[in-house]
Amino acid sequence: MHRPSPPSDSDQHADRRRLPTPPPSRPDQAQTSKPLATHHDLINNYPSHRPRLKPPPLKRTSPLAWFAAICCALFWTIIILGGLAVLIIYLLFRPRNPHLDIPQATLNAAYLDIDIDSNTTLLNADLTLLANFSNPNHKVDVVFTLLDLDLYFGATLVAAAALNPFSERRGESALRSVHMVASQVALPEKEAEEWRRQEEEGAAGSGGGNGLMMEVRGTMRTRSELGGLLRFSYWLHCRCGIVMGAPPGGALKNVSCRTKR
Repeated sequence: MHRPSPPSDSDQHADRRRLPTPPPSRPDQAQTSKPLATHHDLINNYPSHRPRLKPPPLKRTSPLAWFAAICCALFWTIIILGGLAVLIIYLLFRPRNPHLDIPQATLNAAYLDIDIDSNTTLLNADLTLLANFSNPNHKVDVVFTLLDLDLYFGATLVAAAALNPFSERRGESALRSVHMVASQVALPEKEAEEWRRQEEEGAAGSGGGNGLMMEVRGTMRTRSELGGLLRFSYWLHCRCGIVMGAPPGGALKNVSCRTKR
């Protein structure tokens, strides 16, 4: 049998040319585009009777708010003026702290006793010291309204004394004799051993560091008077480390004092 041969490329192109052309589209089917509105048309089409914008009504400030604002302004004004006044007074007078010194001291007697019932070491001591209170200011007077002195050996308070109030004018110094007595003061075992060791070294050696090392702590309530116009009070804390010779009649070997607020 004779089979038909497949169509060639030329036959396919010929068939495509013989296909009918599509009919032209109708005018009513064509897409119509709407012209854009001009600036003149937008102005003409905008409604002429548009609503007017009214500003929000103003709220009246209450009298209480005005009163609080005035009080705050007065408060900060007083604070600023007060700070300026304090600064001017400080620069004018330049106040300095009074200080304490101990130029002389004597350990009249001191010994350790043993309490048989509690097996506790007890300290008995008699100390006389000369305290020098100095006012280094050239324009400020000082009044000492409260003075308390405490005597420590190690961390143990062994004696205390109080002084009567007194005043000092600018540049003055005042000497006060202070008598301090320790009676049956219990010492911890380590401090009792340290007392015996220092007492032996003080009796044997003559150096400034050999002896009984104690500390005088002072608390002073002080008032400074600046030209009679301004007065202010403050606390002063003094510490004087003293080294005493062995009793009886143990003399002051070394002293170091510092005073701060």
